[in-house]
Amino acid sequence: MTTILVTGAAGFIGFHLSLYLLLRGDIVVGIDNLNSYYDVSLKEARLSQLKKQEKFSFYQLDLADRRAIYKLFEQNNFDYVIHLAAQAGVRYSLENTQAYVDSNLVGFMNILEGCRYAKIDHLVYASSSSVYGANKKIPFSTKDNVDHPLSLYAATKKANELMAYTYSHLYQLPTTGLRFFTVYGPWGRPDMAYFSFTKAILASQAIKVFNHGKMMRDFTYIDDIIEGVTRVMNKIPQPLDSNNNVPYKVYNIGNNQPVNLMYFIEVLENCLNKKAIKDFLPMQPGDVPMTYADVDDLIQDVGFRPNTPLEIGIQNFVNWYTSYYS
Repeated sequence: MTTILVTGAAGFIGFHLSLYLLLRGDIVVGIDNLNSYYDVSLKEARLSQLKKQEKFSFYQLDLADRRAIYKLFEQNNFDYVIHLAAQAGVRYSLENTQAYVDSNLVGFMNILEGCRYAKIDHLVYASSSSVYGANKKIPFSTKDNVDHPLSLYAATKKANELMAYTYSHLYQLPTTGLRFFTVYGPWGRPDMAYFSFTKAILASQAIKVFNHGKMMRDFTYIDDIIEGVTRVMNKIPQPLDSNNNVPYKVYNIGNNQPVNLMYFIEVLENCLNKKAIKDFLPMQPGDVPMTYADVDDLIQDVGFRPNTPLEIGIQNFVNWYTSYYS
């Protein structure tokens, strides 16, 4: 029976992944620090769903607590580690830099060390499309240069990829990074635009439309993300080439079909059956006008590409939102 550590289990992606793994019969150990970056009651509601499953156990731990993380690895026999916990948010990183250093750098180092000494079969960790910064080449490819991040959040995610490569090189620890592209769906994050837009539209309040609506995003539905993560987990990376014996890989996971922000808002309006009041604003610092994922490697290596239509994904989110918030 497979035992999997999921960090950030009370988070959006961590919750969905943990539930999927539990329902297919795996043992899941979840950790989360339940910080107040967004509504803690939503995180607790996700956890309450997971705790109904017999094979789930939970520890409230902070990634930066080195002793607690090492003890966790000593007391459990993990086969795989899916590392999703991080301080999220591009704009938040402009003002709260220390939180990103503690969680995304110190915390990731503690996970790497735990995996190294426990001889984990495979570490899969969350990176981000934000590492591409203001790259002009479209679509974004994992072969592109990513040395010009536009936010500290993006810089920490690029640093994670470099740290993982080093551990793969020095200790033959198999690692795979996943660059997520604007994930959305039920039980989502309140700090994401689709979530705040829904709340504002229902309350007849204005939504903030940045760059005057001239934005495109590779919106990726949560079910597609989970299928991609689980397929990648079972695909332990092989050495990069015959001259480079490093079990390391990075993939994009995006919908491969960027959507104009104004069309996205139109779909949301249709699902809510209510028009949005729009407040058009300039581009925010740290933001980019377009994200677009090249997923050829994902298709080639694990035979999968995200394909949930935006209209279906948004309707599923709206159905959950209106039910959860009555």
